[in-house]
Amino acid sequence: MTARAIIIGAPRSGSGKTSVTIGILRALTRRGLKVRGAKSGPAYIDTGFHTAATGLTGVNLDSWAMSPSLLNALAAQAADDADFVILESAMGLFDGIPASPGRTGSAADLARLYGLPVLLVLDVSGQSTTAAAVAKGFAIYDPDVRMAGVVLNRLGSERHRRLSGEAIEAIGLPVVGAILRDPTLNLPERHLGLVQAGEYDDLMAHLDRLADMAEKSLDLDAVMALATPLAPAIGDFTDALRPPGQRIALAEDAAFSFLYPHVAACWRKAGAEIVPFSPLADEAPDEDCDVCWLPGGYPELHAGKLAAATNFHVGMARFAEKKPIHGECGGFMVLGEALEDAGGETHRMLGLLGHSTSFARRKMNLGYREARLRADCPLGPQGALIRGHEFHYAQMMATGNDKPLADLADGQGNPLGASGYRRGHVSGTFFHAIARV
Repeated sequence: MTARAIIIGAPRSGSGKTSVTIGILRALTRRGLKVRGAKSGPAYIDTGFHTAATGLTGVNLDSWAMSPSLLNALAAQAADDADFVILESAMGLFDGIPASPGRTGSAADLARLYGLPVLLVLDVSGQSTTAAAVAKGFAIYDPDVRMAGVVLNRLGSERHRRLSGEAIEAIGLPVVGAILRDPTLNLPERHLGLVQAGEYDDLMAHLDRLADMAEKSLDLDAVMALATPLAPAIGDFTDALRPPGQRIALAEDAAFSFLYPHVAACWRKAGAEIVPFSPLADEAPDEDCDVCWLPGGYPELHAGKLAAATNFHVGMARFAEKKPIHGECGGFMVLGEALEDAGGETHRMLGLLGHSTSFARRKMNLGYREARLRADCPLGPQGALIRGHEFHYAQMMATGNDKPLADLADGQGNPLGASGYRRGHVSGTFFHAIARV
């Protein structure tokens, strides 16, 4: 039996779809159902909340970065051991990049591909019957993307609910939820999105508050009835990132946490062992490991502590003498000579690469990326083509003299020049890898 699935979509970011998604996930889990969360596009943090709410590891499904075969394999795996899959859209439901049909990166691609219905979350603050015009636009915009129901969010009163809801139901869309405005339900955010699930002292209490909201404000039986079977075509994991070694030392704490769940799962599926260590706890990589991986995260928030982690510094330098080390985004920043924090204070980093970065001089870098590797590294062999993305605010203060790691293009194939650096066994880049091409 494959799981039944539904997509939670919205007109834009900030509409409340994450809170609705987590509330549904947690509420159904509390009912004894096996529920898995999924996220369209390149987002790390939401899947952590999905995992915490359900006890089942969340998954990213990215129609641009993943080949159709890998996408199908991951979707089938997600559905294989669950009763329901709740798939949360990134940004707006139809938001992606100009690309070939079905490869834009939008949640709408997944709705078309798998024939999944959409539960539309509408923030109706500042409007009433006009919400029906928005819902109508979604209903007719693409005949291959079916709106199955609507959740009204941030209502001000019972009258507000009645005006908005009756107008939407008059156009033939069922309203299966009505949520009153409640700032206590909001999840705190910072510059790269939500504060990570692992940083909450009372995470489960907040997840249960969202579940209580879902039980009270949504018709969960109606939501489950709207879901349809998730039955992808046959796929395989050929285009998944290869394990960079048999035993992988993985930095894992509040400063290093942005590793896609499917990447780690595919490494394990291929027979690799992941050995976590915490730089913030002044731990070094296990010397018995074959490779060390520093994922992205928030090192800019912990720069002083990382600078003072003597055992981490010494252990990384010793590891780099004989074995590969790779850093992505935040990990790349820590591999450099120095990191300037938001307050303008400069902290000494590992110095295994020659660049320095600044979080005080911020500029957003965001978008899909395709990288052609100039040399063998933990990402793959020379010449390999890797798809992923960038999302960071840090800027280079100094570039150093290391060799470039890859040639980068944006999601439409426009060249962006050289990216990242390599020196000896060490490599790194702001680019986050998602899958091979």
